[in-house]
Amino acid sequence: MNIALFTDTYLPEINGVATSTDNLATTLRAHGHKVLVVTTNPFSNEVTFEEGLIRIPGIQMKMYYGYRFARFYNEAAAKCIERFHPDVIHVQTDFSIGFFGMFMSRKLHCATVYTFHTMMEDYAYYVTKGHFDRVARHLVRGFFRERTTHFDAIVAPSEKIQDYLRVVGIDAIVYVIPTGIDFDRFAIQKEDKKETRALKAKFGILPNEFVILSLGRVAKEKSIDVLLRGYRRFLDRGEPVPTRFVITGWGPAEKELKDLSHTLGLENKVVFTGKVSQNETQKYYHLADCFASASITETQGLTFMEAMAASVLTLARYDDNLVGTIQDGKTGFFFFDEHDFSDKLNHVIALDGASKERVRKNALSAVDIYSLEHFYENIMEVYTRVCRQNW
Repeated sequence: MNIALFTDTYLPEINGVATSTDNLATTLRAHGHKVLVVTTNPFSNEVTFEEGLIRIPGIQMKMYYGYRFARFYNEAAAKCIERFHPDVIHVQTDFSIGFFGMFMSRKLHCATVYTFHTMMEDYAYYVTKGHFDRVARHLVRGFFRERTTHFDAIVAPSEKIQDYLRVVGIDAIVYVIPTGIDFDRFAIQKEDKKETRALKAKFGILPNEFVILSLGRVAKEKSIDVLLRGYRRFLDRGEPVPTRFVITGWGPAEKELKDLSHTLGLENKVVFTGKVSQNETQKYYHLADCFASASITETQGLTFMEAMAASVLTLARYDDNLVGTIQDGKTGFFFFDEHDFSDKLNHVIALDGASKERVRKNALSAVDIYSLEHFYENIMEVYTRVCRQNW
C-alpha cells in the first residue's frame, strides 16, 4: 500500500504524536509499504522534499510549545502527494496539516483514517487563560463531532479515548489500537553503563543516589508540580536512601517549576536536564530507578510504556487510561495525590531486590501487547477495511 501520514509535529520534535507517527511509519516501511509523511517545517520557511518526507513551513505558536501552524493547502506539496498516489491518508493531527490531509483525501478520493491523539479540552486554557472554560470545552466537543464525520475510520489509542468520543456524541465506529513501541531501543540489555555513569556525572548525580525521573513535555497539564510537592513531603519525613529528582524535557512551565523548586528548597535535589533528542531518551530511562508522572491528560501514556520496557519501576497518578497496563503492586504503582506520592515513593524504595525485579519482569510482560508488530497487524486491518469501502 501507499500510505500518507499527515501530522503537525514530527521528529526531531519530542512528543507523543511525533513518536507515534514515526513508529507507525517505521513499522509500515519495515513491512514493505511505501510511506509519505507530510508535516510542518521547523527548520526553514521553504517547502522541503526528502525521501518519504514533505515539510511545509508555518507560523510558530509560541504559547503552544512552539508548534507550527501551516496553511491549510500547499500547491507544491499537493502535487507531490498526487504523484505518490496514496491508497490511504491517515491524519494524525487536529489542525492545519490535518485539514490539508482531509482536503487531499477528498481530492484524490482515497480512504481516510483519523487517530485521536490529543485531549484538546485539556489544552483550552492556553487560549482562554481560564476564562469561559465551559464554553471553550463545548466548542472543542462540537469541533470533533463535526470533524469525525469526514473519515472512513476513527482510531483511539486507548479505551479511555473511545469512551470519551462516545460521551461527546461521536457515534462512528472507533477502533482501539494502542500505539506500538520499539522495545528494542529501550531494553536494559542495550544500556551502555559507561554512558550512564557519564550522564550521571554530567548532572552531578552520585552513584548511590536513587533517581526519580519525569520525562516528557514540561507543561501545566503534566502536573509536575504535584510530583515536586510530593517529593518535598517525602524528603521532610526523612529519605531512607539518598535520592535525586530528574526532570527531562522542555516546555512552557519550565520556569514556573524551577521557581517552585526554589520555593520548596529543592535546588540541590532536583535536576532540570532540558530538551533531549528522541533517539537519546532511552539513556535517561536507563539512569533512572523510578519513573514518575502525575499527568491525567494522556491519551495512552507512551512514556509509561517506554519506562516499563526499559525495566524502570513506574509510579503513576491513578488514571483509568492506565488500568490494565499498570496493575498496582504487580507491574507498577499508583498514587492519588502529593500526600500519597510521598508514601508510595517510600514504599517503592523500601522494596527488596527480589520484589523490584519481580515487578520489572511483570511490567515487561504487560507491555508486550504494545509491540510494533501488534501495532502493525491492528492498523493494517483498519487500512484494509477502509480501502475495501472505497473500491
